[in-house]
Amino acid sequence: MRIAIIGAGVAGLATAKVLTQAGHEVQVFDRTPDVGGVWSRTRRYPGLTTQSPGAQYSLSDFPMPKEFPEWPSGEQVQAYLAAYTTAFGLDRTLRLNTEVTAARPRGDGWTIEATDAAGSHSTEEFDRLVVANGVFCEPAVPAYPGTAEFTAAGGRLCAATEFHDAEEARGRHVLVVGYGKSACDVAVAISEVAGSTEVIARQLLWKVPRRIGGLLNFKMLLLTRMGEALFRYLRLRGFEKFLHGPGNGVRRRMVDSIGSVSVRQFGLRRLALVPRGSMEDIVRGAIGLATEGFFEAVADGRIGVRRDRTIVRLLARDGRPFAQLSDGAELPADLVVCATGFTQAVPFLPAELQERLLDERGNFMLYRQILPVDIPGLYFNGYNSSFFSPLNAEMAAVWIAAAIARAVPLPSTESIRQAVVDQLAFMDTATDGHHCKGTKIIPYSMHNVDEVLGDLDLNINVLVRASHWLNPIDPAAYRRITPALLRRLPTTERLQQRRPGSGPAVAAAGRQVEQD
Repeated sequence: MRIAIIGAGVAGLATAKVLTQAGHEVQVFDRTPDVGGVWSRTRRYPGLTTQSPGAQYSLSDFPMPKEFPEWPSGEQVQAYLAAYTTAFGLDRTLRLNTEVTAARPRGDGWTIEATDAAGSHSTEEFDRLVVANGVFCEPAVPAYPGTAEFTAAGGRLCAATEFHDAEEARGRHVLVVGYGKSACDVAVAISEVAGSTEVIARQLLWKVPRRIGGLLNFKMLLLTRMGEALFRYLRLRGFEKFLHGPGNGVRRRMVDSIGSVSVRQFGLRRLALVPRGSMEDIVRGAIGLATEGFFEAVADGRIGVRRDRTIVRLLARDGRPFAQLSDGAELPADLVVCATGFTQAVPFLPAELQERLLDERGNFMLYRQILPVDIPGLYFNGYNSSFFSPLNAEMAAVWIAAAIARAVPLPSTESIRQAVVDQLAFMDTATDGHHCKGTKIIPYSMHNVDEVLGDLDLNINVLVRASHWLNPIDPAAYRRITPALLRRLPTTERLQQRRPGSGPAVAAAGRQVEQD
């Protein structure tokens, strides 16, 4: 088949690789001049690093270079993804500097309209469409009253992904809005050159040290199956039933102990930066890895934190740009950098399809974070933001390849719809609604992997999975999944004659991975 993929980030590239290996003709569209998505040079802010160590933030069959640091920089991740693109021959599939302006269903396929950087328009026909434009695609910048007056006085308002050079902040008064990892990353980088740096935090979030107690790498606690099991999932399995039953007291103490260590290690009481609630509430906001040097910069006065505050308006005072906070304070603000999240949107799809794709609250109705409930020929990848985003995207790509070959035994449309409704309702409760319109699966990353592979009757060796309860998840353990799927996919001639998801080829492929 001829398949269009919108987005050349991790998810788009992983999908292109798997579908190309499955024999499809693939075309990848991206409006940026390079691959990488959020890691593109057009979107990197100063201080950007991975949140997970490189060993965990990698694709199964393409490890991060050994010379990279444990937490690679944004530039290094982009270079890694460019190398992945070349290694698997994906360069020929790319249409960079090209934005998809419309994607419309046409019979059994799709019509894609696109415009390149030179303004040239094109219209092409495809059999299937994969949306991989990313959940961090469009930054959400608040519409503050007084912005025009503020800008006229020389102030600049921008998203963190639009701020690329810390030198722009040299000697200036800077406000960074937000308290997630990106806000803290950019605040540290700016504070080294700015005249003043203030973080405006609507709500403090719990921060996990890279090394808990200065010794234990956080991946040994939170990037394991045990770490994931500490947070109650929709369906409890095996040892999880004990942890959230008779062992609930022990489980709660394990989670809260991380919070206690963080308070002591960062001196949060002395800095008056202890978040409300308990460490278990970490899942209800954003699970944030502490930025190196952030709390030290707060302690020595290079960064100020205005907790439980928001900007209510921008203004000019005596010809200079200022920002007024919710407590009435007015701060000089030559530059306001907003690390205030992202919007998830698919503006290229017709309005009628968007209505079918979303529920009444704007949540994406995606089965396994991949399949719309009732829009044939359309798939999503990358709408599963997690601790192991490359691995989740890669396994979703495998699922998509199987689905295109009609080798995924799916329940009825109503059963799929109910499963999606139940999942969103659970995430509403688990995250207090902070699930990014249904696109965030943290902290249930490996549950998603298991469900996706369970649909295919594929998974890695049970003993390797068991080892991941105490050791960090190793994406390389999944490197044989794609080859196993490719061995089972039917040829074009056999496709019409086989019942999807059945037969000896399916069972044999599943057994082969377990034996490996």
